Amino acid sequence: MMKRIDLVNISKSYDRKRHVLSDIHVTIEPGEFFVIVGPSGCGKSTLLRMIAGLEKITGGILKIENEEVNHLPASKRGLSMVFQNYALYPHLTVEENIVFGLKAKKVCKSERNQRCEEAADLLGLTEYLNRKPRELSGGQRQRVALARTIVSRSPICLMDEPLSNLDAKLRAKMRAEIKRIQQKFGMTLIYVTHDQVEAMTMGDRMMILSKGTIQQLGRPIDIYNEPANLFVADFIGSPPMNLINGIILHSTAEISLNHQYRIKVPREAIQHVRSNHIKLGIRPEKIRMNEEVSSIENTFLVKVTNVEILGYETIISFEMGEEEWKAKWNGQWNVREGEMIPIVIDAADLYLFDRKTGENISLRFNQPTFVQKEVMG
Repeated sequence: MMKRIDLVNISKSYDRKRHVLSDIHVTIEPGEFFVIVGPSGCGKSTLLRMIAGLEKITGGILKIENEEVNHLPASKRGLSMVFQNYALYPHLTVEENIVFGLKAKKVCKSERNQRCEEAADLLGLTEYLNRKPRELSGGQRQRVALARTIVSRSPICLMDEPLSNLDAKLRAKMRAEIKRIQQKFGMTLIYVTHDQVEAMTMGDRMMILSKGTIQQLGRPIDIYNEPANLFVADFIGSPPMNLINGIILHSTAEISLNHQYRIKVPREAIQHVRSNHIKLGIRPEKIRMNEEVSSIENTFLVKVTNVEILGYETIISFEMGEEEWKAKWNGQWNVREGEMIPIVIDAADLYLFDRKTGENISLRFNQPTFVQKEVMG
């Protein structure tokens, strides 16, 4: 049975003065893959441990299926947990590690064996059941930890940076495997990571934390397309969003960048903006090269500072006033360091942020009017 989790104004303080977490309010739906993401020290692992019952909740209410569980120990909350360090018993075999929790719950031997065989088959561990953890690779040990979670059949699973010790290729494989398992068993899964790629590719929804507070909550693609503030804009995206100080010139419908460049924008897009001193942003993949070197609006000649050809894409670093920006283009580009190249910035791809508060200021473009025509039969 899938279960819902409610965090109602959850807070955490160790000294009653400074809060590690403040006013965390969110509902995690039954069967949802929910990702908590943020930089080191933001409070994400502490929050997971509070849900698990391993850390005391200082303020607020934690509910599982509408039942308050603040007072319940970890063993009574009906959940399983996968840690970063796997937490396997070195003296036990893979099979014994997988069924250890079932033994403690007095599950009969035939049932234990059946669940173990199913999990081992699902995760490709059948031939390793008699081995000890020291005889396994990092990825295999992680699978054992996952198998232990699967056999428990807990409706809620918590994962604390389970892939951070693996190499890049194995991480990509395990991301897909964890997502597949979660969907197969319909678990409510709460996944903690500092890796925004994991957050973007795995979660149904994600919550971004910084300094113990929620910065944004929503679907990964919505957060990517509409970051709530400067922190989110800079944190989500690889490479991150290009940012630069700007001043809105309402008289000419332009944005001045470091008093060096001017970007033309439609007048209606900025007429509602009250603060003229803004931070302008654009995603690296939205910057184009003006290959015709024609008089396309918002074309700028910039100096290349670095080129990374990754095979499937090329990342170009270049000077944009006092800032270094990046452009990300598909394919392999013959561009050299020190070369001057013409780039194009489309006003429709720009983000504006209030320089004082960091909040996103939406540009407002007039939408085209579509006239529905009758089809004569």
